[in-house]
Amino acid sequence: MSRILVTDKTHPVLQQTLEAAGHAVVVDTTVTYDSLLEQIGQYDALVVRSKINIDSHFLDHARHLRCIGRVGAGMETIDVEYAESIGIRCLNSPEGNRDAVGEHALGLLLSLMDNIARANAEVRKGLWQREANRGLEIKGRTIGIIGFGNMGCAFAQRLQGFGCDIIAYDKYKPAGYAPAYVQEVSLAELQERAEVLSLHVPLTPETHHMVDCHFIQQFSHPFYLINTSRGAVVNTPDIVEALEKEQILGAALDVIEYEDMSRDGLDLEHLPPAFQYLIESPRTVLTPHVAGWTVESRYKLAKVLADKIAEELKY
Repeated sequence: MSRILVTDKTHPVLQQTLEAAGHAVVVDTTVTYDSLLEQIGQYDALVVRSKINIDSHFLDHARHLRCIGRVGAGMETIDVEYAESIGIRCLNSPEGNRDAVGEHALGLLLSLMDNIARANAEVRKGLWQREANRGLEIKGRTIGIIGFGNMGCAFAQRLQGFGCDIIAYDKYKPAGYAPAYVQEVSLAELQERAEVLSLHVPLTPETHHMVDCHFIQQFSHPFYLINTSRGAVVNTPDIVEALEKEQILGAALDVIEYEDMSRDGLDLEHLPPAFQYLIESPRTVLTPHVAGWTVESRYKLAKVLADKIAEELKY
């Protein structure tokens, strides 16, 4: 029997599945880095989200740990390379919320191009401005996707019925990764053709502030920006400057660079002027990191991860 510690809230199916597979599961959502450090030597598997940073110092204390499971997709709070080097398998469950992210990204796109969020706010104030809210159609436009894993692919699937051209760039995938309705392109070609850019990349040292002023200047024409990946993939002050110059026509952000993932929120008292601009701009749509946060995904994220952990602990 393996001992598994779950350190964050998740759907009960995770515990149920692991216990049904014969494992002992302890759920303790009050642990801190230090308290977890003291007890991690007792466990064979660890399930986390984002509140604790699993670094090399921590991993050196995990003498019996065989795997770490992340409820969700992002692995930036885990030193995956070091963990794998000492024989600890790192697992996540992007399959569980890809449908939710694909749908939310589409909703953000529609909200931007049809001025839905802005028009809704105006009508609630008694304003009836039809001409000022005349929208744009997705049909015939070129939608660029950077990162074609679970999330990027799910977004592309939902675009099929709109009659748009879908192009994708993913430097880590060999040629032939995209389905027939998506054209694989270089980054340069994407920047030349895209009228909408949707980001679906993990946060790594390489992607941190990937979308900055230099990146934006490489686009041949103004574009709409959608980010459902991680906030720090974009440089927020540079995004604001591009909005002011109309290099970016509108931005829909489900994730914010200033989000505190460990506390699951924003420090509203210490937000910089760039974020204040995003709040006040009529050309932005902001949601609180909920693209993958549906009733269905809560279950699927937990079940997918539980099945992976159970399989890993068989051997």
